[in-house]
Amino acid sequence: MIKGLHHNAYRCRDSEETRKFYEDFLGLPLVHTLKIEETKTGRSTGVGVLHTFFQLDDGSCLAFFDAPGVPFEFKEQHDFDLHIALEVESEALDRMLAKGRAEGREVRGPADHKFIRSIYFRDPNGYVIELTAKVAGRESAMDPKTNRARAILDEWQTSKGKAKAA
Repeated sequence: MIKGLHHNAYRCRDSEETRKFYEDFLGLPLVHTLKIEETKTGRSTGVGVLHTFFQLDDGSCLAFFDAPGVPFEFKEQHDFDLHIALEVESEALDRMLAKGRAEGREVRGPADHKFIRSIYFRDPNGYVIELTAKVAGRESAMDPKTNRARAILDEWQTSKGKAKAA
């Protein structure tokens, strides 16, 4: 049985600029680094790859691979293509919004999604980082017993199929 998320891993342009964003700005401590010169299956990584881990309060991590010389297309993603959403307390959301603006960072929001409030940044790699705070009294929005999540998905699939046929 799956116990939880250990880490999500992404490519980064530069380990230090990534560390400055995740550790210095967001406050996620750098808890582990792993230099990889050869994969466990014996493939060379060329000049080496650095794997870094930044820990969230629940013990899970966001991790990054810095792989100089290994082709990878960094591009700005649209929010619905890829984003990383991190939960914070409501006070932290407001504090981070002010901190981002004071530092001259690109910041969007707050956005009211009814069950959460969110603000958005871009990290140095172009990834959208969403900080989100739950709205008190709206917990049922994430309860599949009452929110019709499966029915809405089924309706979406049906309507999407009809749109393709048209």
